[in-house]
Amino acid sequence: MSHPRDILLGARPLAVLPVCDHYSGVESRMAKSLALQLEMTQEFGACVFDVSLDCEDGAPVGGEKDHAQMVVAMVNEHHHRAKVRGEMVRLRTAVRVHPVGHPAFQDDLSIILGGVADHLCHVMVPKVESVQDVKQVVEVMDTCRPGVTQAIDGDQLPIHVLIESPGAVRNAFEIAAHPRVQSLSFGLMDFVSSHGGAIRASAMTCNQPSDPDGPGQFDHPLVVRAKLEISSACHAHGKVPSHCVVTEFAEAERLRSAARLAFHHFGFTRMWSIHPAQIRPILEALAPADQEIDRALEILLLALKADWAPVSHHGRLHDRASYRYFWLVLERAYRTGRKLPQEAQAFFSSLRVCRTT
Repeated sequence: MSHPRDILLGARPLAVLPVCDHYSGVESRMAKSLALQLEMTQEFGACVFDVSLDCEDGAPVGGEKDHAQMVVAMVNEHHHRAKVRGEMVRLRTAVRVHPVGHPAFQDDLSIILGGVADHLCHVMVPKVESVQDVKQVVEVMDTCRPGVTQAIDGDQLPIHVLIESPGAVRNAFEIAAHPRVQSLSFGLMDFVSSHGGAIRASAMTCNQPSDPDGPGQFDHPLVVRAKLEISSACHAHGKVPSHCVVTEFAEAERLRSAARLAFHHFGFTRMWSIHPAQIRPILEALAPADQEIDRALEILLLALKADWAPVSHHGRLHDRASYRYFWLVLERAYRTGRKLPQEAQAFFSSLRVCRTT
């Protein structure tokens, strides 16, 4: 059987990632996040969110090396526990290191790549300003661990980049074009702060335009422009745009609304979580509806029978352009833990073999 991923995405590489990237940096919260990933992987039959362990904001000043070593121990224990349990779904753990130029940057990479490289899905690098920063990261990574591979598909370990300043936004297209970059994330709070008070604090919230404190992150023109630039840069180069945090973590409906806006209006296909309570609302908001899943599967099964030639479905013509769209609907359904029809489950069986190195 010709796999849709090979037929429809082969002409242009396209990164497809879980829709939620969950961050934690305090030891107790990191342990809970990793445990929750195991629990929800068992519940959904797929690893529906990444756990990114934070060595930047999570590390105490002066204790950066100890923090990085603790992260290595936690990742190793996490994957060992999954192996002992016989977990057959690939788990996804990542690490955010200090930015290029920080005294702890090279130590972070040396300790982490030397200890858990085979278990990582990517490395997140904050405060990237230009593609030169990315090149420096690659050079240090390859020096720390020559030939390091990604545990998921054997490619070189990807880099995720955090865009946090006006200058970085200006360089977003060039940064996204680098072959080792898999995703760009928007750092909302640092972006607002970098304007020296010219953007009000309300832009770090989900305020409505009429709010007396000022417009929120989905309405302030400079913030909106930055989001659109980052999203456009990613889509231009087949990378994943990851939306910023919503700080109102106790308000689930506001979070769902923000996630839907980020996806449907700004083209972000992934979103940060900073509290365990945010994970499920993000999955719900970014998951396709049952009727979308059913329609996508019907069209793809028709296409498969036609060897990917054009077909008619309910009076509408479909070809490889629309097939690609409907395949990505199924991908998103799988990566948000939606229950898939039996006919669709075979497409994702290859993702259920856990490498146990």
